[in-house]
Amino acid sequence: MASYSVEERGCPNSLGYRLFFKNDKGQYISPFHDIPIHPDARKDVFNMVVEIPRWTNAKMEIATKDPLNPIKQDVKKGKLRYVANVFPHKGYIWNYGAIPQTWEDPEHKDENTGCCGDNDPIDVCEIGSKVCSRGEIIKVKVLGVLALIDESETDWKVIAINTEDPDAAKLNNINDVRTLKPGYLEATVDWFRRYKVPDGKPENQFAFNGEFKDKDFSIKIIGDTHDYWKALVNNKTGGEICCTNTTLPDSPCHCDQTSAGAAVGEAPAYGPADPIPPEVDRWYFYEK
Repeated sequence: MASYSVEERGCPNSLGYRLFFKNDKGQYISPFHDIPIHPDARKDVFNMVVEIPRWTNAKMEIATKDPLNPIKQDVKKGKLRYVANVFPHKGYIWNYGAIPQTWEDPEHKDENTGCCGDNDPIDVCEIGSKVCSRGEIIKVKVLGVLALIDESETDWKVIAINTEDPDAAKLNNINDVRTLKPGYLEATVDWFRRYKVPDGKPENQFAFNGEFKDKDFSIKIIGDTHDYWKALVNNKTGGEICCTNTTLPDSPCHCDQTSAGAAVGEAPAYGPADPIPPEVDRWYFYEK
């Protein structure tokens, strides 16, 4: 099994913070383009890049427009973005991240939702017992998917379980989650429906009336986003997305390690963490 490591640059909790990725040879890679979609031959098991550990609030994400696509914190109106604690949910209620080598094409209108993609790798909510680390690469088994409509864009949310979780063998489809973890799927819909309300935005909507689709449907959706990514990384579409990679020699965006190291070197050196704003711990209450 391939192993990966991370290199921090800048000060945590600052605008300049970045988390770059390396392979098992210590070579710089893109978590978006260079980590395979599957860790092995099993087609229902996928690699997941953990962007946000469970119970945390900082909205970290793969920087799709930056060279080598490090993880950085999302910024809104010049300020670092944190998700609110909307009672009873503390921060993110799963390990949250993305499946590499996928892309939700903003030019493709999904036949199921009637909306175009959100221009990002497909998102994953990992529901296991372990709180993962930012930048960790884990193997996950896909169980189902939720079709969030976020500001008129399709934003699929894959539900998955870490293959090393003690309950992984018992969880094989979305209905198994209802049996083994009652209330978790309902809490997931509630979280995505309301998480932007403290920012003054309306509740989010869903396709399929907020019902989860099953494992087979999910794998088909992920496969479609992998095909869109293939077109993206071969420079056939994508606009502002940065496709710089170090392991795909046939891609026009392939670069060597010297160029990759230079891109990392442009980020500030790692330093002490900035304080997290105290309002991040605030709770928000409102009637559904």
